[in-house]
Amino acid sequence: MRRALHWDRKTLTRSAIATVWLFLGYVLQTVGLQYTSASNSAFITALYVVFVPLLLGRFQPRIWLSAALALVGLWCLINPTVLLNLGDVLTLGCALAFAAHIACLESYSREGDPRSFFVWQLILMSSILLPTMSLESPQPGAVMPTALLLISLIITGVFATGAFAVQVWAQRLVPAQRVALIFSLEPAYAAWLSWYFLGEQMNARGLLGSAIILAAVVIGAIAPDVEKIVESVESPAAS
Repeated sequence: MRRALHWDRKTLTRSAIATVWLFLGYVLQTVGLQYTSASNSAFITALYVVFVPLLLGRFQPRIWLSAALALVGLWCLINPTVLLNLGDVLTLGCALAFAAHIACLESYSREGDPRSFFVWQLILMSSILLPTMSLESPQPGAVMPTALLLISLIITGVFATGAFAVQVWAQRLVPAQRVALIFSLEPAYAAWLSWYFLGEQMNARGLLGSAIILAAVVIGAIAPDVEKIVESVESPAAS
C-alpha cells in the first residue's frame, strides 16, 4: 500500500491531468443527458473509438476500418436520432475527454508505477466529486435503502473501481486505439445482459449491430495478436 501511495511531482502532475480529463468526461456526459436521449448519449460517447487514434496520430488502415465498423454497429444497436441539440454537443465533448483520458493512460502507465497512477487518480477524483454532493439537497425519504440499491452501489462502486484498476494496468501492454475498440463492446454487453436478465427484446437490427461491433473488435484488437502468434510459430519452422 505504501508503494501504491508513492508520489513525486511527475506522478501527481500526470495523475492530475488524467483526472481532469476523466472528470470532464463524466460531467459533460451527465449534463448532456439532461438535454438528449440515452441512445444519443451512448452513441456519441462511443465516438472516442475515432478520437483516440486521431489524438495519437495513428492512421493504420486496420484501425480506421475497425473504428468505422464499430460506429456502424453502434448505430444499428442504439438507433440514435439524427436531430442535433445542446446535449449532443456536450456529449461530443465528453467523448473527446474520454479519448484524451485513454490516451493519457497509455503514456503515463507505461512510464511510471501503474499502482500509484491508479491510486492518485482515485484520490484526486474523490476530492473533486465529494464536495459536489453538498450542492444537492435531497428530500427526506427521497432515497430509500433497498437490496437493489445496495447491489447497484456495489456494482458501480466496487466492480467499476476494480475494472478501472485493470484498465490502468492493461494499458501498459495494449495500445490505446485497441482499448477504445474493446470498449465499444460495452453497449453490446448491456443489450445482451438486458435480454438475459431483464427479458428485454433485441430485434434483428440490434443483433446485426452487435455482430458488426464484434467483427470490428476482432479485426482491430484480436487479429494482430493472432498474426503475431502465427508468425512466431512459422518462423522456427522456416529456419
